Amino acid sequence: MKTDPKPHLDIFLSLFIVSSFVCIDRLTKIFFTHTLSSGESFVVLRNILHMTLVHNPGIAFGMFKNHGIVFIIIPVIMIGLLVFNFYHYKYNNEKLSRLYVVSVSLILAGAIGNLIDRILYGYVIDFIDVRVFPVFNVADSAITVGACLLLWRIYVPSKESKE
Repeated sequence: MKTDPKPHLDIFLSLFIVSSFVCIDRLTKIFFTHTLSSGESFVVLRNILHMTLVHNPGIAFGMFKNHGIVFIIIPVIMIGLLVFNFYHYKYNNEKLSRLYVVSVSLILAGAIGNLIDRILYGYVIDFIDVRVFPVFNVADSAITVGACLLLWRIYVPSKESKE
């Protein structure tokens, strides 16, 4: 078991990432909700990037629509597990890579951002439309980037593990 010389830095970094992304997610959703009507779109880069307001009552890509409370319970459980996982490692004085801290924090931020929508509105507000993919939002982006970074961390050996 390695001890981390800067555990407070990891906690600060995590809180900074989570709070920043939740704020950015909320602000962009509020902006586009006040700027566009549901289904309305405007072009940023023709055939590449549009902003289209969509209310998504399902999960990723609109699947499993109208399952109500299930989409609140599952994210709450996932958020709890992510927080438990992060603090479990810290409590046991195991060194966490910064990449792990960032990836888990991004996933947590995205989960919180979309959970806020589900609690407030019963659906998730999506607006980023790249035309070749379902419409998504900042929270979805944070979850996706965090998951990719976490997979990278898991499957690509670090310099420390080679030594």
